Amino acid sequence: MTLDTLDISIFIFYVIGLLIAALWISRNESAQDRTTDDYFLASKSLPWWAIGASLIAANISAEQIIGMSGSGFAIGLAIASYEWMAAITLLIVGKYFLPIFLNSGIYSMPQFLDKRFDHRVKTVMAIFWLGVYVFVNLSSILWLGGLAISAMTGVDILFGMLFLALFSIAYSLYGGLKAVAFTDIVQVILLVIGGLILSYLALDEIAQGQGIIAGFSLLTELAPEKFDMILSPDNPHYMSLPGISVLVGGMWVMNLSYWGFNQYIIQRALAAKNINEAHKGIVFAAFLKLLMPIIVVLPGIAAVILIPDLSAPDQAYPEMMGLMPHGLKGLIFAALVAAIISSVSSMSNSISTIFTLDIYQSLVPNKSQKHYVNVGRMASLIALCMALIIAKPLLGNFDQAFQYIQEFTGFFTPGIVVIFILGLFWKGINANGALAAAISSAVCSLLFKVLWPELPFIDRIGLVFILCIVIAIMTSLLSVQSNKEHNHAVDLSKISFKTSSIFNTAVVALVLIIAALYATWW
Repeated sequence: MTLDTLDISIFIFYVIGLLIAALWISRNESAQDRTTDDYFLASKSLPWWAIGASLIAANISAEQIIGMSGSGFAIGLAIASYEWMAAITLLIVGKYFLPIFLNSGIYSMPQFLDKRFDHRVKTVMAIFWLGVYVFVNLSSILWLGGLAISAMTGVDILFGMLFLALFSIAYSLYGGLKAVAFTDIVQVILLVIGGLILSYLALDEIAQGQGIIAGFSLLTELAPEKFDMILSPDNPHYMSLPGISVLVGGMWVMNLSYWGFNQYIIQRALAAKNINEAHKGIVFAAFLKLLMPIIVVLPGIAAVILIPDLSAPDQAYPEMMGLMPHGLKGLIFAALVAAIISSVSSMSNSISTIFTLDIYQSLVPNKSQKHYVNVGRMASLIALCMALIIAKPLLGNFDQAFQYIQEFTGFFTPGIVVIFILGLFWKGINANGALAAAISSAVCSLLFKVLWPELPFIDRIGLVFILCIVIAIMTSLLSVQSNKEHNHAVDLSKISFKTSSIFNTAVVALVLIIAALYATWW
């Protein structure tokens, strides 16, 4: 695929416009006066539209667009469960978790663990998150982004990765979370418009100019196996999405971990002006999640008909973009890069937040705000360099990177969810119980993986989650504090879980829409 002068002009206009916007947003904050609240939490001033857009922009990156589209090519619409169930998960997080986090005044997930348990739990989980963010998330975002740029322009993958890293540094390293969050509204608009255009043109191509309705109808006829939302045990991809377990099992654990207890995501909501703005932002993000399968999965399914002889599933989205006319290629290319850049910047900012405020500040206290902001910038820069170096060795041999990421993080997800759920809502859990849950999550997951390899990883996550709950409770009851309430327990009597009529209406609407989607494609 090649980009002509018009495509390149559109892309250059986007790059320059984004840089100008980021600098303009940060114009009132001098580097001398910027505090850690300003840099890491956008001065706790984000409005609802910035929160919602930033949640989606941070989530929908190369690993989602390239990886999920590849899974759409290989598996079909069933992979959309990650998106549609995430919409409901967001509302659960907004109603039950976010009020506690905002009331505690935290800036990071490790800080909550420090307040609720002790320094040991905070440090262990902070180091874990830094490892996963650098060695799994950031490296995969850069690798898949470089893969997309290479497929569309012909440049070397490593050059594409370097461009993404430098572009991210240019607009986010100075302005911090505020620059990232407020420019994300532009990113999301471009992503949604570009993605919808690609899906429209793909369906029209299948119908040979007869329109998207005819194209979609023909696609369901030519590839009916790609439109099963609940896979049967004889499906070759049952190990990835094991039937009804997707709706009632381990995927809930994965979604709660990602949307509720993941610094990379929740940091946007922690930076809200107030709880009402956070709620509205989460509702906005939840409705945007309904669109994501149309934007991301549908092009992958369409590729089954239009370009069936792909060398690897993750080539689906880049190759589909190659079918677009010039001009639109530039727009869709800009949309893809917009999503990747936003996620790279968001991940880098979260890495710098955890490293600076949860690890470095504990080791080197009583320094100036400027000092910690500069350390945060340096942490972002080092993380990007490390991710660039390790991306190819780690991810170069995987055909479906999205599924790889889900399975790897699934080793630790059950323990994380147990620590937070019990830490939020059960006074009896203590630090020993939390550490036991973290350790048992990795150990039990590895044992199941080795001794029961035919068990789908989503089912494994559900089983390990139950085991971690039992282990955490037993350890807490048997430890020194067995007959006492933990003195750092959350006082739920002081937390208001009341939500507005708009939020409640959105819950009903989303549940009905998703139920209808599953009923249609069961």
